Formats: sequence, structure tokens, C-alpha cells
Amino acid sequence: MYKILTLNNIAVAGLQRFPRDRYEVASEIAHPDAILLRSYNMHGMAIPESVAAVGRAGAGVNNIPIDAMSKRGVPVFNAPGANANAVKELVVAGLLIAARNICDAHDYVRGLKLGGEELEKAVEAGKKQFVGFELPGRTLGVIGLGSIGVQVANAALSLGMNVVGFDPKITVQSAWKLSSGVEKVETLDHLFKKSDAVSVHVPLTDDTRNLVNKDRLALMKKGGVLVNFSRGAVVDNAAVIAALDSGRLHRYVCDFPKSELIAHKKTVVLPHLGASTLEAEENCAVMVAENVRDYLEHGNIRFSVNFPESVMPRADTYRLTIANANVPNMVGQISTSLAKAGLNIEDLLNKSMGELAYTVVDLDGPVPEATIAELRSIKGVLALRNLGKPLS
Repeated sequence: MYKILTLNNIAVAGLQRFPRDRYEVASEIAHPDAILLRSYNMHGMAIPESVAAVGRAGAGVNNIPIDAMSKRGVPVFNAPGANANAVKELVVAGLLIAARNICDAHDYVRGLKLGGEELEKAVEAGKKQFVGFELPGRTLGVIGLGSIGVQVANAALSLGMNVVGFDPKITVQSAWKLSSGVEKVETLDHLFKKSDAVSVHVPLTDDTRNLVNKDRLALMKKGGVLVNFSRGAVVDNAAVIAALDSGRLHRYVCDFPKSELIAHKKTVVLPHLGASTLEAEENCAVMVAENVRDYLEHGNIRFSVNFPESVMPRADTYRLTIANANVPNMVGQISTSLAKAGLNIEDLLNKSMGELAYTVVDLDGPVPEATIAELRSIKGVLALRNLGKPLS
């Protein structure tokens, strides 16, 4: 029986992926095999030694101690792309809100304490101050062409916009999905120079912190729009406020409330709504639940942020999985120990990512406890799981 600890409410559609005859799922549970969460902050949390996997029902993992989990050989799973449509729709809404001054116009009408002809006159007299612009023919710069960025770029094209994209690490999968109408640029400076509006879709790292700064904003066309539904710190708020004050920016639409942004009349600040749809929450929960289950039962790794993609079809064999430091002769030492036990390797997969590696071994017989102990003692082995034969 596997035990799953939930630190947040997880969509029922995801929890249903864990069969009740094999899994116990609860918000309070001793010795869990895995943890599922959304926004719960795990930093500083005492994480039980029994935990073999952590699953985030969403894309960002800043609330999870990745380094600590890596040192323990624990993969951290997320759900990239599961909320892509929800975020794409909000980006499109943000562009339209900014272009048509919808929030200011709404506030103006709500503030009219009039009726009858007086109301009609006030509406007609006031609407001229909210004249906006249309999107077709204008250029949107999309920074980051992952699951969300690709959908945003394609949607903007369908609205009649010109689109330029920047992503030096674009994956083959994303490249296949990206419309040929998107112009790829080689530098961020080039993107900002060409853009009437910019939408940011990158994770927060040391390299992306303050990626949108005063120098890059100064390159934009006057009266531009900035949309940020990635991470707040990707944008330098002080630089944005200065650009709004000077007229360089017409609007800043973001999902990350800060007091200085809320107070500014040219911002539209939302309460982190990017993935807040029923569909996105279900998609994220289902995706991460399925991948955590596949890892617990079969040792396969899909969509982990700290371990390599490692998927090996499973026959009616005995399976071992080993998380280890990416050092020379690790596979050789593992093979030698198994050979000493008289075990034949039916299949083997070894993948690495940076300083970490992951090995899956299928064997023709059960692994003796003495061999398990010997394998655990190999320098560089972080975690070993003896999965035995697959469950029926």
C-alpha cells in the first residue's frame, strides 16, 4: 500500500488516478511515499525520510527545496503545459484590457452616481478619454517559447498580430507546435526594439531575475504594453513604474500584486489568476498524479525538474531503480554487484542530467538483501528502490 500526503487541496480528478486498493491518500499521514502539493511552502518543512517523490500540481517549483530533494535522490515532478491554455487566455485578455483601457472605463462607469439623461450624457462625454487601439498589425514579443509561450504566440497570430519570439533553449516539441509565422530573434534587445507589446513566459532563475529592466524597456516603442504572467521578479517593478510615468509604457498587466504596482493608475494587477480555472487545476492534478504513480510503481520518470527523463517499458521482470551522482563507472559497479549475486540483466537504462543520474535495471530474479545493502554502500548512490515484479 502506497501512502500519499497532500499538502493542499488537489483536484478530485487527479486523486482518482490513485486506485484505493493500492493507495492511501490523506492530508495527514505517517511515513508517506510521496507528497502532492500546489502552493504550500515546503522550505523549512521536516520532510519524512520515507518520501520517494514530490509532485507539484502546477508548473513552478519555487516552493519546493529542490536541492535538498536532489541530494536525497528524490525526483520532483511538475505539470508543465497542463495550465497552458488557461494562462494563454489570460494573456490575450490582458492584451485586450490594456489596448482598450477596459479597467479604467469600467471604473469610470461604476463611479457615475447618476441616472436617466444625466447618466447618458456623462457616458457619452466621458468615453473619449478611454479611446484605445486595435491589436491587428501590431507586434507582440514573446519571451520564452515553452508550452505557454507557444500557445500565446500562435493565438496572437490568429488575432492578426505580428509575433516575434525569443528562446535560445526551445525544445523540439515546442518548435513543432510553433507556427511558422512567428519570427525568431536572436537577442532580447532585438525583441524589445521590434515590439509594441511584450509577454513574458520564463521561470524565475538567477539568469531571468529582472530580465525586463530599464535598459530593455527603453528599447520598446513608445506607448507599449507589458504582460507578465510568469513570475513577478522577472520584471524590475521600479523600472516599469518609471516607464509608465514617462509614457514609454502604456500599461503593465501582471499577476503578482505589490503595493507599488497596485497604487499606480496605469497598472492592471490580478491576484495570481494564471492557472485559476477548473480545467487547469484538473489537468495539473491528473498529470502529476499519473507521473508520480508511474514512478512509485514502475520507477519511470517523466516531467521531473531535477532528474532526467527515464522511461523503460516493463516486462515480467524484477526491477531496481537507483538515483546516483553522475560519476564514472557507476553502471559498472552496479553491474558487478548484480553479477556477483548471479543475476542476469534483462534490460538497463541509464540517463544523466547535470550532476545527477538515474539507472533502471530489469533482472531475471529477485535481488538478495545483501546485494541491496552492497549497492546502497556504493559511493555516489543517493537512493535505491527495489520494485520487484510489476503488480498485476
